Amino acid sequence: MKFPTVRMRRLRENILVRNLVRETRLSLDELVMPLFVVEGLSGKEPIKSMPGQFRYSVKELVRECKRLSDAGIKSVVLFGIPERKDEKGSGAWDAKGIVQQAVQALKKSVPQILVITDLCLCEYTSHGHCGIVSGERILNDPTLELLAETALSQASAGADMIAPSDMMDGRVEAIRQILDQNGFEHIPIMSYAAKHASAFYGPFRDAAESTPRFGDRRSYQMDPGNSREALREIELDIAEGADIIMVKPALAYLDVILAARQNFKVPIAAYNVSGEYAMVKAAAAKGWLDEKRVVLEILTAIKRAGAQIILTYHAGQAASGRWLEK
Repeated sequence: MKFPTVRMRRLRENILVRNLVRETRLSLDELVMPLFVVEGLSGKEPIKSMPGQFRYSVKELVRECKRLSDAGIKSVVLFGIPERKDEKGSGAWDAKGIVQQAVQALKKSVPQILVITDLCLCEYTSHGHCGIVSGERILNDPTLELLAETALSQASAGADMIAPSDMMDGRVEAIRQILDQNGFEHIPIMSYAAKHASAFYGPFRDAAESTPRFGDRRSYQMDPGNSREALREIELDIAEGADIIMVKPALAYLDVILAARQNFKVPIAAYNVSGEYAMVKAAAAKGWLDEKRVVLEILTAIKRAGAQIILTYHAGQAASGRWLEK
């Protein structure tokens, strides 16, 4: 059948019809807001490279999460920045560490919000890498023990979900084992399974004070040119016990999200990262694009590719601005 019998515009003429036949729909339930909590900070301070985003004290973090919850955001993911760093990143698993304090405060004051804890050592190490260092080599297996201890500490503080982002081989299994052995078998793991060594992380590293002091992270984060390898990483993490897998970044890796959706049945998350956020904000500030329309188009593309969970710095604005309402 062809024109004039088939007229594709029939389903586009009326906004009610367009809404009726829309294939991909966004919901606040699917958005996760990343937040930075800083030890020793009083109040909150803006992140220059991420307009509209802040670094929070625990007290201000609680206030922000109450505001987010009132606006309709159901989930947050926490990144902690300690006052002191050392070679091993010991602040990561300290029972009185900054993330542990934040989790306890949130579960007490905003119990309705899902608290996900990012699990990595880079914000806590003096060298800025995601694991134990020997010379300029990042050691995999010794790092697993520290990641497992950190996961247990976060779960003990009350975290609802653990999200390892370090990209060490075998870390999902190590985390799953220690959680199960200590009565936290009910805590899900959302693994950064396909995390690429991306240039889009720049503003995040500024915010989290996690820029490596030497070298880069390409020996453990994925090569941006490899999509088949991403599927191998995802498959391994699922086999080790990951309940949800994540692709990071999102926009430059929509093909990886799609391939993951086509090959695996587990829930898929995608991280709309800091550099992607900052580009939109910079262009919007210049008046070069319609921020709301662009953000919704980006989030729709990520979901259309196959992600059902989207970590995005746009979440708070989308909620408070009621961008997802008809």
